[in-house]
Amino acid sequence: MKIIRSICTLLFGVAVVLFFGLAYPHHLHYQEQYQLFLFDSTYWWEVVKLSGGIADLLGRFCTQFFLFAWVGALIIGAMLTAVQLQTLQLVNSWTSQAAKPSEGWLYGLSFVPSFLLWLFLLDENALLGGVWAVLLTLHASWLFSKLPKGRVQRVLLVAAIPILYWMVGPVCIVFFFLQALRPQRSAWYCGVFVLLAAMPILLSYYLPVPADKLWYGIHYHRYPTEIPVLLWAAAFSIFVLALIIRVLTHWNKALQTSFLIPLFSFLSVFIGMGSLVWTSSNFKAEKVMQYDFMACHQQWNRILETINAEKPNNQIGVTVQNLALAMHGLLGDHLFDYHQNGLHGLLPDVESDATSPMPTAEAFYQLGMINVAQRTVFEAQEAILDFQKSARCYKRLAQTNLINGSYEVARKYLTALQKTLFYRGWANETLSLLGDEKAIAKHPEYGHLRQFAYDKDFYFSDHVPPEMLERLYYGNTDNRLAYEYLRAYYMLTGDRESYAKLLLHTSTKQ
Repeated sequence: MKIIRSICTLLFGVAVVLFFGLAYPHHLHYQEQYQLFLFDSTYWWEVVKLSGGIADLLGRFCTQFFLFAWVGALIIGAMLTAVQLQTLQLVNSWTSQAAKPSEGWLYGLSFVPSFLLWLFLLDENALLGGVWAVLLTLHASWLFSKLPKGRVQRVLLVAAIPILYWMVGPVCIVFFFLQALRPQRSAWYCGVFVLLAAMPILLSYYLPVPADKLWYGIHYHRYPTEIPVLLWAAAFSIFVLALIIRVLTHWNKALQTSFLIPLFSFLSVFIGMGSLVWTSSNFKAEKVMQYDFMACHQQWNRILETINAEKPNNQIGVTVQNLALAMHGLLGDHLFDYHQNGLHGLLPDVESDATSPMPTAEAFYQLGMINVAQRTVFEAQEAILDFQKSARCYKRLAQTNLINGSYEVARKYLTALQKTLFYRGWANETLSLLGDEKAIAKHPEYGHLRQFAYDKDFYFSDHVPPEMLERLYYGNTDNRLAYEYLRAYYMLTGDRESYAKLLLHTSTKQ
């Protein structure tokens, strides 16, 4: 029996890891790039002082490893497996030795909370702190189930409510409901309920967050106004499962019949919920995130391989496609071999969100439009919905300020990145360049882009007119990327006269 349960749990964990590692890796990269986890006491205090701060800090700590998709997949797989095992331990603790749900048809239901959390994590704006909140609540409930009944238990229950609320946020209400399944003195239990209900009201006067967030969670979801329904469903499904077990054991119903029953119950839940996970997955968004990830890491060859296998039909994909073609000097000759979205696929107008401007900012940066790239990245970072900072944005802002000669501003960003785990080495190397004009001039990227930068100020908007590209190219005809973009611009607009002038100028220079 234990072997069958172990195999079922292992199968579930492997399925989670393979899903996020193979089918959903760029959702994990997306999560990592919109936070900046610092090994700094001030940063930690700013996180943990809020309701649910411990769960949030643990979630952020784990999310930094999502830079490597398979590590992130292993973390999620381990956490969802731990939720299932803890759920099973908890519901077993409420039953007699003769009627364990782990040995009957209710065994498969122990996977439901984990599957609901899996569904929750399909949303790219769902935060891992919510999963930690459920897991910590489960563990606290299991620990309390081991305590002997009496005065000590009741005193610890009163103490646990505010501590858990601080650690995991309002999800701790499930802990309260689970304690209701144990025999309690009604007056005492009502008092605990009043304490639980009073905490969000009292904290709303002291914490700098909207009062309603104290009721449904501050950092469970990136959207401030979003109520994470699936997270709450996962949390309350634990209580529902425990209640079912309690009722059946109260009626003295046998919960086990055969060693095959747990296997059949697991397969039923696995197939049903697994199908729901697959059909609910947003693979279109995954593809968009893939293009953004490849552009961020300048994987131009991989982009060409991807677009040749399947031509992109979304704006971000087309923007990245054109940038990769231009980097290889192929944009002008092969522009119409691929899907185009007019001028919006070349250099799209910058939108006021945190995602869509990033590929455009990458194109600005590679073209040598350093100030435009800097402004675009900064505004994208400020548009992050849960007001976090971004390691990706910090890195690019450090680069643009270094190229512009704003060394003290660059130092601010680099000093912050020194406190990270995976950007520390790059930050240390880049810090050595600050103020060293000769080293920057010899640098294959920064010296190259500094030569292409505009030498005169002018007014610009989010829409890139041909004059900006013309000034960029004619100011330095070695800027072949600007030539590719300017040529493509004329081709897309049908400006034959300017196109001919460009070709004549180029042939004359050669």
